[in-house]
Amino acid sequence: MSATASAAERLAAFARVTTDDVDEAAEQIGRIFCPHDLKPTQARAAGFSARHNCAAFDGFSINYVAYGGSVSIDPGCLERFFLVQVPLAGSARIRAGRRELDAAPGRTASLLSPTIPTRMMWSDCAQAILLLDRRMVEQRAAALSGRAAGRVEFDPVIALDAPSGRALQTRLAELMTLAERLGPSGRLPPAAMADWREALLDHLLNRQRHGLSDAIETFSGQAERLPRALRAARDYLADNAGEPLDLAQLACASGIGIRALQLGFRRHFGVSISQMLLDMRLAGLNARLAQAVSDVSITEIAFDLGFTHLGRMAGAYREKFGETPSATLRRRMS
Repeated sequence: MSATASAAERLAAFARVTTDDVDEAAEQIGRIFCPHDLKPTQARAAGFSARHNCAAFDGFSINYVAYGGSVSIDPGCLERFFLVQVPLAGSARIRAGRRELDAAPGRTASLLSPTIPTRMMWSDCAQAILLLDRRMVEQRAAALSGRAAGRVEFDPVIALDAPSGRALQTRLAELMTLAERLGPSGRLPPAAMADWREALLDHLLNRQRHGLSDAIETFSGQAERLPRALRAARDYLADNAGEPLDLAQLACASGIGIRALQLGFRRHFGVSISQMLLDMRLAGLNARLAQAVSDVSITEIAFDLGFTHLGRMAGAYREKFGETPSATLRRRMS
C-alpha cells in the first residue's frame, strides 16, 4: 500500500510535484529543497510515486512529502535550511552524521541540520516537513546565547511520545490546517506570521537539544543556583536596555556592590555587564528588523534601542549575525 493511500494527503491545494517518474521527482523536488540523489531500491522502480505539496511562509514552509515504494535519498549537507520531519505513514531510516534513527508515526521524528551530512531510506513513507531558513535559526541562536552567529547542530532524534515531541507535532498539524484554511491565494497577517516564527524558533532552540543549548541556558540565566542578585541585575538590564548603562543604579537594583556585580557577570554569564547589554540591544535590533514593515528606519530603531554610535553598532551587528543590519532588512523586504 502506498504512503498516499495509507495516510490522508495534506496541503493538496499546494501541489508542487506529482509524478511516477524517478528522474522527474529528483529534479523537481531538488529544486524546491536541494539537489539530491534519489534511487528506488527495486530494480524497476516498482510502485514508485512522488508527491510534494508546499505552503511557503516568511522564513519557513510546511510541506507534505510522500514516496510510494522504497527509495534512498542522499542530499548530503542541506546547506541552506533545517528540516523537521514528522512521519505520517510508512517508515524511514535516517542517518545524520554518526547518528542513525528509525522514524515512524507516533514514535520518532527527525531534525536535520544543514551542516550534518544526511542519508535516508523511505519505505511507503509520507511526512509532514517543516523547513526553516538556516540564517534565521542561526541568528536567533546567536541572540539567545550571546555568541556570534555560527553553525547550530541539533540532536536529530525527536521522540514523539515525549511532551516536547508531542507539542511540536501538534504545532505542525496546526500550521498545516492553517495553510489549508488560507489556501494558496491566502495571506497570513504580518503579526500572525511573526507569532508563528517566534513559536517555532522558541520550540526548536529551547526545547530540542543542540550544540548551543548550554550556552543559551547560561546566558538566559536559567542555570541552577544563579544568585538572585544576578537575576535581578540581568532583568533590570533587559527592562532598561534602551537607557545608558548606570552601574550605580544597576547595583542598587540588584542589592550588591558594583565590583561584586562585575565579578558575578564574568563568573556566571561569561561576559561583562556592558557586553551583555550590547548583546541585548543587538538581539532587539535583529528581532525588530526581522519583523519590520516597509519604510522602517534602521537609524531610528537603533537609537530607540540605546545605540549612540551607528558605525560601532553596524560593526558589532555584522560580527554577531554575519551580515549588516541593512542586509537583514533587505531579506525581510524581498
